[in-house]
Amino acid sequence: MMSDPGLPSTDLIGHVAGFLTTIAFLPQAVKTWRTRSARDISLAMFLCLCAGIVLWLVYGIMLGAWPVIVANAVTLAIASVILVFKLRYG
Repeated sequence: MMSDPGLPSTDLIGHVAGFLTTIAFLPQAVKTWRTRSARDISLAMFLCLCAGIVLWLVYGIMLGAWPVIVANAVTLAIASVILVFKLRYG
């Protein structure tokens, strides 16, 4: 089956999806850093989120799926910063 040249490739969709879901964490990271407050962030949710991101990263590595690997590596870094802020400022 040939792909339609007018449609984006699967990897492009993966990269765009990864980019958007990754940058979604930036405003929270910046706000937490600026205010030095993480009172309203759920520790349980962020622990579960970070564990899930680690598993997505491992899954992407096992598949060799670069959009999944890159997006989850960057997301894990940002989410980990927020988690550290929660533990420090929470």
